[in-house]
Amino acid sequence: MKNTKLGIFILLVIITYTFSACQSINRLRYFSKAPGQSDTLRVPEATPSTIQPGDILGVMVVSLNSEASKFFNPFPTLATPTTQTSTIASLNASESAGFLVDTKGNIELPLIGELKVQGLNTLEIKDLIKEKLKPYLKGPNVIVRVLNYRITIMGEVKQPSVYVIPNERITVIEALNLAGDLTELGKRDNIMVIRDVEGKKVVGHLNLNDRSVFNSKYYYLYANDIVYVEPIPGKALASSFLSRVLPIAVSTISLLILILVNLK
Repeated sequence: MKNTKLGIFILLVIITYTFSACQSINRLRYFSKAPGQSDTLRVPEATPSTIQPGDILGVMVVSLNSEASKFFNPFPTLATPTTQTSTIASLNASESAGFLVDTKGNIELPLIGELKVQGLNTLEIKDLIKEKLKPYLKGPNVIVRVLNYRITIMGEVKQPSVYVIPNERITVIEALNLAGDLTELGKRDNIMVIRDVEGKKVVGHLNLNDRSVFNSKYYYLYANDIVYVEPIPGKALASSFLSRVLPIAVSTISLLILILVNLK
């Protein structure tokens, strides 16, 4: 009778452990495939972020007449590069060497004067500046970068921080990997992306457990987006704790049973 009860107890412990482990694995799994879902998914096209007040733009003007171009490049740290590659590196080097977009959405450029940039992306601003430069320079080339293109990652990640993105394009997957991935307590099925849209805060939700994340309009992040990873609820927290403790408990109980059996 004692052996039967002991066997039932051990069986229940093993079943509980197995169920808990499966639940834990499912919660930690990324990009699960739904029934009937294809292995080929269409990802929304990445659209450039639009400029908002508070952004800092790095603007570099290059033309055949280097002396004339200098007039339009007031920041000494950006005036020396001779190639487009070194120019871009220089633009990304310092936020202080840029034009602040004021509360009205304007920047002030030498000779050109006030320029409305709010709501435009960097490509549109580049074309706008080139058009304004035509009376002064022949065949000018303009490079525009957002010097403070940054995202904030907070919550249950290993390295929460504010990250500056030099290439102005990043996915939520890349962003979370920058932060060292989620912790075990991070809620993977409800990642929040908080975005500024026309002066309002808009909250999007992403489920990393499912491949539908690749179809979301929040898959690509914009400048000043906030990514927040919620902690798992209390029950799941207890389950996570249980999943870590049970293997030790099962091993200990098994060892004790073996010792008791051998003593008999």
